[in-house]
Amino acid sequence: MRLVVILINSLDVNETKKKLSHLYNDLSKELFGFGTSLLKVTIENNVITFQAKHRRAPRSAALEGEAPSLKQEVDFHMSLLFKKKLKQKLEKEMNWKIEAVLRDYDSTTQLAFTNIVIND
Repeated sequence: MRLVVILINSLDVNETKKKLSHLYNDLSKELFGFGTSLLKVTIENNVITFQAKHRRAPRSAALEGEAPSLKQEVDFHMSLLFKKKLKQKLEKEMNWKIEAVLRDYDSTTQLAFTNIVIND
């Protein structure tokens, strides 16, 4: 956690987690129309992990029944967009240099795990 603490200009870790949670939820609202129903943020060395349970959008449920392959493709592209925008927001608002954003989303359970690797 030392590296991240140094990068956040002496904000304590709990405040940083709160700020990161708000940032993640705001992005979720921007892209999907609502925030998460469960969100946990962990910080270890130069890796931040978001564990999130997203809410199912009504249009997503409709697509799932009518055009499952289209829904899967939409989920994939929305996940890519989420990663891109999250990286931009973290670099701008936290003043961090992001090395990688890794995200896995399971549409069946609506769970997403996102790892942010901060460049040293």
